[in-house]
Amino acid sequence: MALIISWIINAVALLLLPYVMPSIEVKNFYVALIVALILGFLNAIVRPVLVLLTLPITVLTLGVFILVINALLFWFVASFVKGFHVAGFWSAFWGAIVYSIISWAVSTLVFGALGSGSATGV
Repeated sequence: MALIISWIINAVALLLLPYVMPSIEVKNFYVALIVALILGFLNAIVRPVLVLLTLPITVLTLGVFILVINALLFWFVASFVKGFHVAGFWSAFWGAIVYSIISWAVSTLVFGALGSGSATGV
């Protein structure tokens, strides 16, 4: 159940993204669900391989290159999903960062509220 809620949260984060970044377009909630699913799959399967392959440059840049990997994956998904458009690399770079911040914030609100057993935390 938590996986489905996370998927929906990521789709909602994608729907909110164009309000913050006008260079990114998401047509509707269905497209947001598809993009969230593909991004989740790529982040689980492809991203670890890319991080491992680019480990030397990631170490040299003190981890900043991982942001480039995130941007490239974000831009890659936009290249083949109709209804999801990213204007260019820098839009993908900042869009991936803003998307992760929105997703984290909404997840914290939802799972923080669902996970707390009592007001005192005991």
